[in-house]
Amino acid sequence: MYRRLFIAGSLLAARKAGRPAPGRPPFVREGALAFGTTVSIAVVHEDAAIARAAIDEALGEVRRVDRLMTVFRPDSQVGRLNAEGVLRNPDSRLVRVLEFSQRLAALSDGAFDVTVQPLWLLFTRCKAEGRIPSREEIAQARSLVGWTHLDVSPRAIGFSRRGMSISLNGVAQGYATDLAVAALKSRGIRDALVDAGELGAEGSRGPGRPWTVGIQHPRDPSAVLASLEMDGRFLATSGDYATAFTPDFVHHHIFDPRAGVSPRALSSVAVAAASGMEADGLTKPMMVLEPARAQRLLSQFPGAGAVFIDKRGGIVASRGLRLAGPLAHRPRAALECGPPTPSQEPPC
Repeated sequence: MYRRLFIAGSLLAARKAGRPAPGRPPFVREGALAFGTTVSIAVVHEDAAIARAAIDEALGEVRRVDRLMTVFRPDSQVGRLNAEGVLRNPDSRLVRVLEFSQRLAALSDGAFDVTVQPLWLLFTRCKAEGRIPSREEIAQARSLVGWTHLDVSPRAIGFSRRGMSISLNGVAQGYATDLAVAALKSRGIRDALVDAGELGAEGSRGPGRPWTVGIQHPRDPSAVLASLEMDGRFLATSGDYATAFTPDFVHHHIFDPRAGVSPRALSSVAVAAASGMEADGLTKPMMVLEPARAQRLLSQFPGAGAVFIDKRGGIVASRGLRLAGPLAHRPRAALECGPPTPSQEPPC
């Protein structure tokens, strides 16, 4: 199923949604099912009817992206591409997401790659059989992975190798969040929080009350490592605990596409960026790349910031993000040391 954004209390500051206090605009929240989870949108507006109409439009945008890009419906455009190897006259939204994905693949030297789906299928099948794939099986699946063998144009999308397939689980929810926020703004909404698996916010919950969210502890879903104030950027998180293929979290749904196995240094990464699609996509190579290379990639996206969390739930680095309490685990030194090395030892 689609990866659920791992932010505990994504509407942390918006849970007490009853009647507005005297003199304050109404608080309206609606939800819908998409991406295998509940999408939630909260709006503060003086006219509740206008707020609900805007939310309905935003939720419609999210559902349309889901219908186009899910791997679980054979009639989706991604489903048809994976089954037939070519998709003619693709939807412009799919083209936009794939064009961005190919750019990110090039910038990350293949650490982000939407053609990783054969690896996911292999590990999912082997988990059902109660085993880990063999080296030979991984090598075979890996031979079907490679972003340079995916051709994308407004006229057609296709693979140059038979048996390839894509998954947009690592970027589609971020793009849907972008469209939802844009739909709200087009309706004149100035204060809103969108949780479509990735987060986007406009304005605030009230005067002096910014939208505040929490980063989930990777080993305790009920615990919050740190809270963050939404500052106009979009926020996304990826973690090893969303879909783990082994109880020790060594094998999970985030792969290094170049190696065919999961990266082992980090448990999760949160990224803030100018768009939901950027934030969502960047979390994967931030998990995969070694520290210096990860930082260079992050710098390619103006205004982007990240928080890196190790396998013990310790925050080992934060760049371009201001953390607020509570902090379950404080780093040993300043939060500017970079993500941990593959040995899992923080470099500072």
